[in-house]
Amino acid sequence: RPDRLLGDKAYSSKANREFLRTRGIQTVIPERSDQVANRKRRGRNGGRTIGLDKEAYKRRNVVERSFNTFKQWRGLATRYDKLALTYRGGVVLRAITIWLHELGDTP
Repeated sequence: RPDRLLGDKAYSSKANREFLRTRGIQTVIPERSDQVANRKRRGRNGGRTIGLDKEAYKRRNVVERSFNTFKQWRGLATRYDKLALTYRGGVVLRAITIWLHELGDTP
């Protein structure tokens, strides 16, 4: 089970937050501006502000960039492989090429 879930404002719904809270998962999702305005408009009955770990939120796009890097290979993006084993081999091969590219001193 994950300790926390990082997400964009699109996932900032009360239902999502309650679902994760019941499972003991911390949310790192900022509030949408309309949710903030509604909470402030309701005053004391609007609830408390969400605790947002700003340092963790800054790192939210690392996973998205990693998926983008993997999907630069057409075979991984379109999932041509019939067997999961073959697809996993492609993922491992792509991970190795990314790792070697980052280790090398040439662009």
